[in-house]
Amino acid sequence: MAKKLSSLDDLGGFVFSTNKDFEFNNEEETQETPAPSQQKLEAHLDKKNRGGKIATVIKGFEGNEEDLKTLAKQLKTLCGVGGSAKDGEIIIQGNFRDKIMDFLIKEGYKVKRVGG
Repeated sequence: MAKKLSSLDDLGGFVFSTNKDFEFNNEEETQETPAPSQQKLEAHLDKKNRGGKIATVIKGFEGNEEDLKTLAKQLKTLCGVGGSAKDGEIIIQGNFRDKIMDFLIKEGYKVKRVGG
């Protein structure tokens, strides 16, 4: 049975036009990444939905996914642990908040400690 569509977003970007001269522009807009000094990041510690294990979460990154993943890779290498990056958040396994904050401040980011 086919999935029921509940909104226009479920069509996956389908465009219909009655204009015979309409040209569909399939170019994706690339988001510019602001300089580190213009970014305001938040450093959180999180235990929720992780089986009781602690993770350091960096929130508030603005920019494209490539730059986010590059910064995440630098942080994972710095701490020697795994993690992930998506939706403007970097998740690093373990409690490395102080180490990550020192690194980000040296790189020029504005970092705020949030929680405990």
